[in-house]
Amino acid sequence: MNLSRRTIAEFLGTFWLVFGGCGSAVLAAAFPQLGIGFYGVALAFGLTVLTMAYAIGHISGCHLNPAVSFGLVVGKRFPAAELLPYVVAQVIGGITGAGVLYVIASGKAGFDVSGGFASNGYAAHSPGGYSLVACFVAEVVLTFFFLLVIMGATDRRAPSGFAPIAIGLGLTLIHLIGIPVTNLSVNPARSTGPAVFVGGWALAQLWLFWVAPIIGGAVGGALYAAMFESRTTTTQTQDRSESVPERFPDAQTDLTRSLRSRRLP
Repeated sequence: MNLSRRTIAEFLGTFWLVFGGCGSAVLAAAFPQLGIGFYGVALAFGLTVLTMAYAIGHISGCHLNPAVSFGLVVGKRFPAAELLPYVVAQVIGGITGAGVLYVIASGKAGFDVSGGFASNGYAAHSPGGYSLVACFVAEVVLTFFFLLVIMGATDRRAPSGFAPIAIGLGLTLIHLIGIPVTNLSVNPARSTGPAVFVGGWALAQLWLFWVAPIIGGAVGGALYAAMFESRTTTTQTQDRSESVPERFPDAQTDLTRSLRSRRLP
């Protein structure tokens, strides 16, 4: 699959993540009598990744996240030359998803984007009032473990066909932990989308939600590659040319088998 088609897939997948995850927070979390709350929002983010993994995992690898792409480069699962096009597609997808959500949300009387619009923040803009240091540590640690889950679940030695489920549930758990702290990011593209529409404080604090996830992703990718990656997996990955980028690697062939087997490419 050529790079342009893969970046389009990343655009659509990241659009879905932001629209579905942030949309659940903005439109459904506090709906009178029926609001889905933290649990529902956390599950929504996990479901966006799980569904897109099966939809585009065999096309682009379904990164949907600059920190994931960066971590996979460090972990030698993704070519550095393709990092920038992926990140650009992810950020544009996140902004577009937030834009469509803004159009819908603003159709209700009384809507005020300054209320947060599912933006990430620290200190006064942390949902639980957590400090900058606490928020930074949370984002680094949670992204680190997210990369460990991704690297492990998509390892060729892992049980076949279950990677999207493990990764989707992993993201759900991460949100259950981190929503009270930062509104949970672990994804610079997810943070950038809403911040563009909120402006002001959201843009001023956006740096943390780029720096911390990328650090966490890089450390997670590097640690797994150094400590747990099999030599066979690394060699096969380095030898790949026109195959599907990692995260859900082996899909071109496995996809034709039951439920897009093993690391759906």
